[in-house]
Amino acid sequence: MQVLQVQLAVQADPAEVGRARRWVRSRLLNHGVDPDAPVAETVVLVVSELVTNAVVHTGCPAVLRLCLPVEEDQAGGEPAGPLRVEVADASRTAPAPRHAGADENATNGRGLELVELLCERWGWFPDGSGKRVWCEIGADARPADPLAGVDWAALAQ
Repeated sequence: MQVLQVQLAVQADPAEVGRARRWVRSRLLNHGVDPDAPVAETVVLVVSELVTNAVVHTGCPAVLRLCLPVEEDQAGGEPAGPLRVEVADASRTAPAPRHAGADENATNGRGLELVELLCERWGWFPDGSGKRVWCEIGADARPADPLAGVDWAALAQ
């Protein structure tokens, strides 16, 4: 299986997260993935979380990379294999999944929990003077609305 790699430089500005989401939607559409498909919604949500983490926690520019599987006879608007998302930043600090409190209105601490829920696997490794956080999303990805029915109180324990 061949892989198409595309990347986007992201500045250290929270407004860049929206630009990254739009860019990902465009790349997926250009790759033949239906933008309303669950896998597309999941990729956009995961990108949003990982880019937000890079921008907020490092205050430095980052690089978003999509590794899209390519298959000559691909049809149906679904990736031929797992799609890989990578975000490289200038911090060597390991990403640490935090658990949001039981307060359903809490806005912090859910990013990597969502990545864990939505992706087949994820991890990170040192990369130059920083790190690279990656995840893989399968064609059978769950819809990007995993919050419905999630027991946040149980996750906080």
